[in-house]
Order: sequence, then C-alpha cells, then structure tokens
Amino acid sequence: MSSFAKKHILITGGAGGIGLQMARRIARKGAANLTLWDISTDALDEAYHELNSNQTDIYTAVVDIAETAQIYAAAESLIKNVGPVDILINNAGIIVGKPFEEQTRDEIEQTIRINLLGAMHVCRALLPEMQKQQSGHIVNIASAAGLIPNPNMTVYASSKWGMIGWSESLRVELDQQTADIAVTTVEPSYINTGMFEGVTPPLLTPLLEPEDIADRIIHAVEKDKTHLRAPFMVRFIPLLKGILPQKVFDFLAGKLFMVYQSMDTFKGRTSTE
Repeated sequence: MSSFAKKHILITGGAGGIGLQMARRIARKGAANLTLWDISTDALDEAYHELNSNQTDIYTAVVDIAETAQIYAAAESLIKNVGPVDILINNAGIIVGKPFEEQTRDEIEQTIRINLLGAMHVCRALLPEMQKQQSGHIVNIASAAGLIPNPNMTVYASSKWGMIGWSESLRVELDQQTADIAVTTVEPSYINTGMFEGVTPPLLTPLLEPEDIADRIIHAVEKDKTHLRAPFMVRFIPLLKGILPQKVFDFLAGKLFMVYQSMDTFKGRTSTE
C-alpha cells in the first residue's frame, strides 16, 4: 500500500481543479514535500499560500508541459533542490470540444502535447530516480473518453486512449522489473469543473464533483489500485464493448444513454485543469 506521509509528491496542473483538490488532501496526510506544476503564476501563488504549513513543504514552478525542454529542466532542478519524487500525479490536461474538421493544427498538436506527450515526458524525466530508490507510484489521470468514442472530442479522446495504452503498458513493464513502482490509471467521466462546462451527462452517469473524485483518487493510490473508473457505469464500458456488436453498442451509447450527444451543449475552456 502506498502512503503519502513523509513522501515527495508532484502534481501537474496542480494549482486548480482536481489537481488542487488532491493537493489539499495530500498536505493533510503529512507529505514531506508537495510540488505543484502549473502554467498560471497567480494560481500557483494562491495555492502556495493556502497549502504552505509546517507539516508539508510546498514547492511551485511554472511549467508548460507542452514544452519538452521545460519539463526536463524543471525535473532536473526539482531533483537537485528538493529530491526524487515518490508519487507522480500526471493531472494536467486540456480539451477542445468541436468537430474534428473545425480543429486547427495548433489545437490538435497542443492537445496531444499536453494530454499525452507531456505526461510521458514528465514520467520519463522522473522515473530513473524512482528506479534508483526502488520505489514509487505513478498516477495517470486519463478519462472515460479513452474507453468509448464520442463526437466533438475526437482529439481529446485520442489523447486519452493513448494515455491508457501507455499507462497500462508502463504498469506491466514495471511489474516485470525488480523496482517496487506502482501505476494507477484513472478513467473518470465528466467532472464538474470549468473544463467541461456545459456538457450534458449521459444517462445514469452523473457529473463527478471535484472533491469526490479527488477523494477517490487518493484512496485508489493508497490501495495501489491499477484502475479507477468512475462513476459506477464507466466500469461496464470495456465489458459491453467486448461482448456487443459495434452497431448494438453504438445504439446503446448513442440512443439509450445519450453518450454521443453529451458534447452537443459543451462550452468549456481551453486551459490546464
């Protein structure tokens, strides 16, 4: 079982949304060092002043994980000045919610750079130190969109499908090694933050509150769970896709549960969350 007490934890996209919610909980659990990376200086300053305490030392850095050079420079500085990271939470992400043909080249590339490549490079920069100390935990915040197709979020879905494939493969790869490094892949449905403003939740799949999903993630890490799928209906997606013909699955998802219409009312924002 993983513990946050007396550990060094890094959260990307840690100054807002579920990143900040997780940071609050981790600080209360007695972490020795908590590092937040985000692109917003103001949000990082606010988070620092809220979280800083005698129990947990808070470190912040403005890091755009779409920029690979920034990741490796920040990671090198962090390891040198604070120490190796024990628990990495790859949380930063963006969404562009509109038809594929309307997405610009920059929007496509930025989504993949942040949601997938950024997470990979953050992990690549920190993993060698975890392997040296023979322990660690990597938490990858993917999405239920990585399990099921959804119109108007084609690029976002592809980035999350990619993250699930990478995260799962990394888990198996590390299992085959001697280092005690766990990997948890988180696949939530829509979360009630500005990132998903305006979405219409599918039938029987309510919006997740940031506080609730943060609690679930923390619990999943402490229990060394390989997957966290929430809310409850998300757990059935792999099974239904595996046993149902595609047309039947599309009917259920599109006509009955209204998944394929859930982004029709999307407003959102393009920012780290």
